[in-house]
Amino acid sequence: MRTILTTILSLLVMQAFLVIQSGEIWGQGTMSNEYDLKTYKYGPASGGQPKELVILLHGLGSNGQDLISLAPFLAEALPDAMFVSPDAPYPCDMAPVGYQWFSLQDRSASVTLAGVQRAAPVLDHYISEQMEKYNVPADKTALLGFSQGSMMSLYVGPRFPEKLAGVLAYSGALVGGEALGQDGINKQLPVHLIHGDADDVVPVSLYYHAQETLQANGFDVSGEVTPGLMHNIDEAGIASGSAFLKKIFE
Repeated sequence: MRTILTTILSLLVMQAFLVIQSGEIWGQGTMSNEYDLKTYKYGPASGGQPKELVILLHGLGSNGQDLISLAPFLAEALPDAMFVSPDAPYPCDMAPVGYQWFSLQDRSASVTLAGVQRAAPVLDHYISEQMEKYNVPADKTALLGFSQGSMMSLYVGPRFPEKLAGVLAYSGALVGGEALGQDGINKQLPVHLIHGDADDVVPVSLYYHAQETLQANGFDVSGEVTPGLMHNIDEAGIASGSAFLKKIFE
């Protein structure tokens, strides 16, 4: 099995209940406003109270149900973690179904930054809401993003009012990196970047840009580039991400 994550562009992704392996994954909430995000959850696999919280953020045109499919695999290393995966707040403007954190019809740096900044308060609110709901502190809460979800994670994570446990970013890019030297940035935040060198959606050059910019600003950055991998997450990436999450939660 080469690839775990695939983009689901079907009305079937809107179903509110399904069972994967031994864990329950289900959705809640509505899209009545941008702060009310439909959420899919999984765990804890141990059956106990959550000790860690992993917030999974999907990419453009996808939804929370797509990315929560990673949870059963990550839970093998993190049996006490609660995994939550919301639908992004806005309907995708480049596909008939799916959601987006911000539009990418105009990919200029200034417009992209404005889109990320518009969605950032929504994600800030969601993180705080989930931490309170599951009684998990910030230092036991991690962000996991894919593609556009990684862009959001890498923007919001360092700017969150409390220091989070870390950010795991798959196939993403760093937006607003020029401001990481400002006051109020949590530079102690561990960051793990994973990218395929054959990515034809988010070029691998953006991996190196993120790595270099974060390191230049004092962040602890780890990760790897996977030869031959396109815009996806493979088994090696899941194993690497699991090891990172386990380490930062210790």
